[in-house]
Amino acid sequence: MLDSTLTDQVQAVLDDFGAALEAGDIARATQMFVSDCYWRDLVAFTWNLRTMEGRDQVADMLTNQLASARPGKWALEPNEIPAQDGGVITAWICFETAAGRGRGMIRLRDGKIWTLLTALQELKGHEESKGFARPLGAKHGAGKNRLSWQEERDREAAELGYDRQPYTLIIGGGQGGIALGARLRQLGVPTIIIDKHERPGDQWRKRYKSLCLHDPVWYDHLPYIKFPDNWPVFAPKDKIGDWLEMYTKVMELNYWTKSECRSASYDEQAQEWRVVIDRDGEQVTIRPKQLVLATGMSGKPRVPTFPGADSFAGEQHHSSQHPGPDAYAGKKVVIIGANNSAHDIAAALWEHEAEVTMIQRSSTHIVRSDSLMEIGLGALYSEQAVQNGMTTEKADLVFASLPYKIMHQWQIPLYEQMKERDRDFYAGLEKAGFKLDWGDDGSGLFMKYLRRGSGYYIDVGASQLIIDREVKVAQGQIEKIVPEGVELNTGEVLPADLIVYATGYGSMNGWAADLMGQEVADRVGKVWGLGSETNKDPGPWEGEQRNMWKPTQQEALWFHGGNLHQSRHYSLYLALQLKARMEGIETPVYKLQEVHHLS
Repeated sequence: MLDSTLTDQVQAVLDDFGAALEAGDIARATQMFVSDCYWRDLVAFTWNLRTMEGRDQVADMLTNQLASARPGKWALEPNEIPAQDGGVITAWICFETAAGRGRGMIRLRDGKIWTLLTALQELKGHEESKGFARPLGAKHGAGKNRLSWQEERDREAAELGYDRQPYTLIIGGGQGGIALGARLRQLGVPTIIIDKHERPGDQWRKRYKSLCLHDPVWYDHLPYIKFPDNWPVFAPKDKIGDWLEMYTKVMELNYWTKSECRSASYDEQAQEWRVVIDRDGEQVTIRPKQLVLATGMSGKPRVPTFPGADSFAGEQHHSSQHPGPDAYAGKKVVIIGANNSAHDIAAALWEHEAEVTMIQRSSTHIVRSDSLMEIGLGALYSEQAVQNGMTTEKADLVFASLPYKIMHQWQIPLYEQMKERDRDFYAGLEKAGFKLDWGDDGSGLFMKYLRRGSGYYIDVGASQLIIDREVKVAQGQIEKIVPEGVELNTGEVLPADLIVYATGYGSMNGWAADLMGQEVADRVGKVWGLGSETNKDPGPWEGEQRNMWKPTQQEALWFHGGNLHQSRHYSLYLALQLKARMEGIETPVYKLQEVHHLS
């Protein structure tokens, strides 16, 4: 089929769809979808992050939201040509609603809509000052007693949080808080970011010294400023720390270092938070309208309670507190856990002449970094993708256009390719006694990450140490800790001078419980996970990440985080929701997430 014919076919569908919506004919619009359809909406229609699965859910959403959304101007994106593969036509689209402008992607099957992504990109009348609309900067002409740029920045820093209140407070100054802060800055939302560390980026600098990004550089850009062309594919932690510190300065973020939130409570009558902050020894109370927890995708470190732990004669700590390998040369180290942190720490300890044993209590998904780049991410995030015209923003939307319910269908063939390509590598791991898995349904790393955030390792070298028996692997459960080491349920005792608990983290709402009380945490419910009913991701099915980047059951409380990719991409939608509320734009939320009290 010729491209012009595909273009005409897609535009005809968009014209009919737009006409049905404009006429308020929900039944007609709904019949334009195939029966097993998916409509993923990022804020544009629902003021939420929701995926409608099947015609009934599409009809229900439109029944509730169409009158307020008032969509129109459905069209193919300029200079984008639809493509066809396997009977499915894929096309980039654009549209408008009463509040804003959006982009998206449509997939047609048998002339009807199979998947639809609608993603709000900007608010009408509140567009970002960028591109042709960028600020002039220089103040030409003369004016008495006017302030320089630096004087204006100094005054803002001195006043915000004291003489005038921020609209938004972000707790957590890692990549998530910084990315969101940058978005809000460009939208003109007065915002303060607080972080307990001495400098921006210390969240990375203060981790174990072998830490580096396991995701490639093309996947990890922050909003507005991309990494330079000569940036390493896998950046070391201290280099990332320096980049984040630079970013906070050039993006003019109001970033309070050495600041910790002591408590937060919501005033229903005033519709604002009362947040008590220890700012380098000074108690400051601020009253933001919106509060964002950007403490990462995980909660507090999870340290299992094993019998006899108090009797251990050596040192023990969680992986988040691991200082690095320098002090452990010649020591025996037992690492409990077998995922990313465990492997990174094991490799660094081995390099410093420590004798390392990793206890694997359950199977782990391993994927080699080069295979992940070339097969898993290469079409969207790679140097070749950039050369082919794939921008970061387009790649993010392609990724977002795949409904979580069926994303595994795209993932399984990719991981089958990796399994075949690296079959000798996997055989070596299994021969060394390392238990492997590919996820409950064979869909690999990304689905594991979405479903529970753990259970995998992107190999950047540690796996070969296991294959070569340089790092030992022990299988079994922990029976107890004894003075000389760790006793397994097999009766084997692993001698240790150091025990590292690479045992993961709890849910993010644990931070909410600490700061706002258990009642608020219970009202919000679990954070992260899809409800896939796979290992460690109990149902019911949500279709989106629980409580992330969207309204919660606690008024004016939001959660933001994830890896660098998610921090970049989803910060846009959270920023638009916050800006809309600040400007008094109506934001009728469709289907606020129900609370399920999960462990």
